[in-house]
Amino acid sequence: MEDVYGIKYTKPEVVLLQDTGIGVAETAARTCYDSFENSENEVIQNIENSLPDESMRDSINAIQDSNLLDDLAWTYFHHSILEHANLSFLVRGTSRGVLQEHARHRMQAISVRSTRYTMSSIINAFVASRHGGDKDFFISKILTFDMFVTSDEVYNKIEISAIYDKLEYQTKLVKDFHSIAVAKSSIPFVVEHEGNAEALFIALEAGKKKRNVGDAFKHIISDNVKVDMLVTFNLRSLKNYFSLRDSGAAYFQIRWLAQEMMRVTPSKYLDLILKKKV
Repeated sequence: MEDVYGIKYTKPEVVLLQDTGIGVAETAARTCYDSFENSENEVIQNIENSLPDESMRDSINAIQDSNLLDDLAWTYFHHSILEHANLSFLVRGTSRGVLQEHARHRMQAISVRSTRYTMSSIINAFVASRHGGDKDFFISKILTFDMFVTSDEVYNKIEISAIYDKLEYQTKLVKDFHSIAVAKSSIPFVVEHEGNAEALFIALEAGKKKRNVGDAFKHIISDNVKVDMLVTFNLRSLKNYFSLRDSGAAYFQIRWLAQEMMRVTPSKYLDLILKKKV
C-alpha cells in the first residue's frame, strides 16, 4: 500500500506463468551467422550436424547463458533475435487506468478481466438495495468486493456512491430496468424477497447471470477499478516496456506494475535487456 497525492493505493501482484528460455534466441542468432560450432552450449553446437530431437529441444530450452546473445544485445545492438524469447505474466489488481497505458505497447498479447461479463454482483447489489435496502446497503456491500486500487475507505465510499447515483439515474431512463439488469429466470426473486435486501442479493447471486450484463453498465465504473490480466511479451518488447515504464516519468501505477514484473523475471532475461547497475 502506498500514499500518492494524498490517496492510498494498493499495488498489483504478479506471477511469471511461462518463459520460453533463451536457447531458441541463441539458435536464431547462430542461424543468422552460421556459427553453431562457436557456441559454449554443446546442444547448440550439435545443431550444426543434426536437427534437434525432443531431448535436444529440452536442452535448448534449459540454456541459462549465452555469450553470443550478450554480445548482440550489448555490443552490436542486434535485438531482433530477442523476439524469439517470450514471457507470460499473470497480473492481479492493477487498474483500468493502467490498461490505457498498456495499449501503447504494440507487441504484446493481453487478455483482461472483462467488465462485460463480470459486473453481475454490482448490479445485483443495486437491485437488492432498491427492493428492501437503500444506498447504505449498496455501499456496504460493494465495499466488501475490494474492487478498487484505492484503499482509502472514505474515498471508496464516494466512488461507490457515484456508481449508485449513475444506476439510479439510469432506472429513470429505461422502461424496464430489470430487463437489462437481471436474468429473466431471476426476476421472480425480486418479488419473493421484496423487503429483504440481503436475501434478494444472495438469491440473485445464486441464480443465472444476465448474459453480457456489462454492455448496459460499463459507464458506471472508473479507472480505479481493479482488473486482472495475463500479458505476454517477447523479450525485445519487454526491454522497451521496462525502459519506459520503470522510469520516474511513467504513470505511477504502471511503474509499480513494471517493477513487479521485473522482480519475477529471471536474471537470464534481465541480463540481456537491462543495464547492470554499478
